[in-house]
Amino acid sequence: MKTKYWKATEIDREGQQAISEAANLLKQQEVVAFPTETVYGLGADATSNQAVSNIFAAKGRPSDNPLIVHLASPEQIGQYVTTITPIAKKLIEAFMPGPLTIILTSNGKIAENVTAGLDTIGIRIPDHRVARALLAETNLPVAAPSANTSGKPSPTSAVHVYNDLNGKIAGIIDGGPTGVGLESTVVDCTMEVPVVLRPGGITQEQLEEVTGALVLDHSIKKEVQPKAPGMKYNHYEPEVPLYLVDGDVTFFQSQIDQLELEGKKVGVMVSEELVANLTTSHMKIIGTQADLTTVAVHLYDTLRSFNKTDVDIILAEVYPKAGVGEAIMNRLEKAASQLIKQ
Repeated sequence: MKTKYWKATEIDREGQQAISEAANLLKQQEVVAFPTETVYGLGADATSNQAVSNIFAAKGRPSDNPLIVHLASPEQIGQYVTTITPIAKKLIEAFMPGPLTIILTSNGKIAENVTAGLDTIGIRIPDHRVARALLAETNLPVAAPSANTSGKPSPTSAVHVYNDLNGKIAGIIDGGPTGVGLESTVVDCTMEVPVVLRPGGITQEQLEEVTGALVLDHSIKKEVQPKAPGMKYNHYEPEVPLYLVDGDVTFFQSQIDQLELEGKKVGVMVSEELVANLTTSHMKIIGTQADLTTVAVHLYDTLRSFNKTDVDIILAEVYPKAGVGEAIMNRLEKAASQLIKQ
């Protein structure tokens, strides 16, 4: 398959032409990658089992892993759910469009392989001009997981998508780098007390300002069918093993030294605060501890950047699980092969 590649960093003449061509492909049951404010999504008509099956084939994604449905506006949500709960209404008003996915009870209009046979559906309204223009042009609900090979770091640029999926999908809209850098927060709104199934760009603290107390779900087990993406299978893994190092700078350096004594080429992915006190030949700064949103923005790109090196192992810093740190550590823990603790 030849993959069409469009540039659409602005909704100008060139951008509108790209959106129109991509929308036509989506209407023809094809799969197209497009930018959102979180990561690049791999979209298909969410009402068509055949179109959605093309997503799973391109990604190599397990079919019992549900997909999120993207809509152009909050007003469309009622078309695909049985009811919008009071908690969901508050979240929609506060955070949509934005990096939030809400789980509600499906009314059956969405293809069964989107929901993985569940009676619930995840819905979000992306806060990205290109994404929303594309969704409006198609006038379709669009199922869209991250546009990467399943299990690998999510794509935050069109180049990442091209490297993973060129020749496997119909098209890629290059809208420039994404902003948030991590997938949306997923909140189950079908229960009396809302449950965060996946931390993301909207923090627990921000949610609780709107909803009051909620639950952060840490209990999902491998044998349980997931209600949201990112809950069951290995995710976000780089091409070489990633170890998390939980300790002070002296302990971190000792782990580098030990691995290098064993003949390993060590890559290090740390904050600005730590990098000045460490010594190794493959050091990458991911952001700053003073503002963890910088770490979130650069996480996936930094993980992917080690693919271009000959390192045997990556050591990464551990961050506090507060604010966006919860989402960062969620992704790092899923990507890591091992935790080394002082």
